[in-house]
Amino acid sequence: MTVPHRGGSDPGARRKAVLSLLVLAALLMSASQALAHNVTEGDAGYIQEIWGVNIIPFLYLGAKHMVTGYDHILFLLGVVFFLYKMRDVGIYVSLFALGHSTTMLLGVWFGWGINAYVIDAIIGLSVVYKALDNLGAYQRWFGYQPNTKAATLIFGFFHGTGLATKILDYEIASEGLLANLLAFNVGVEIGQLLALGVILIVMGYWRKSPNFFRQAYTANVVMMSMGFILMGYQITGLFAAA
Repeated sequence: MTVPHRGGSDPGARRKAVLSLLVLAALLMSASQALAHNVTEGDAGYIQEIWGVNIIPFLYLGAKHMVTGYDHILFLLGVVFFLYKMRDVGIYVSLFALGHSTTMLLGVWFGWGINAYVIDAIIGLSVVYKALDNLGAYQRWFGYQPNTKAATLIFGFFHGTGLATKILDYEIASEGLLANLLAFNVGVEIGQLLALGVILIVMGYWRKSPNFFRQAYTANVVMMSMGFILMGYQITGLFAAA
């Protein structure tokens, strides 16, 4: 389901959208030291110092990464925005989990690394793509609806690659690597379920509002704008680092 186009939305809603964009842009720019897949300095030091199998710490680190990863949360929000049945939620979230789990595990295990700015720009693009999908843009522009399940899986691959790229920067010890990676991945899924639970509770109440569809249009415009901001930040970082 997509948001009905509301070309004549009221001025109050437009003002709220502009204000939201300004606040979100300020928050993102003030967090310029935290890339979308960044690992905090303390966590990075811990990862570099430990040796052997450490299941619980890596469970915690994986969960922490997911619940504080605004790129993941934005994309997840976009994916479930118009999913009303738990069966559909389960299918799409499972596809996303399959995608990012596969490339995270294989990327670290085999040492696949991609420039962090490039992959994080693509992840920002995933947020833009999903917001436009929710707005029904592809049907209006091209008369065609892309396969939403395939898109969720493919962008899941990119999200996992971004995480693998960042983990590789910290050179996890080879001793106990597989067990630690699996624990980290399980932690990511736990964090995803926690974030998803909050999203579904909020969405459940929001959908009962008679103004939901008008507000949903604004919300997806804001989400799309945040994706563009993430892309612009990463592209700027790429050129600045060159």
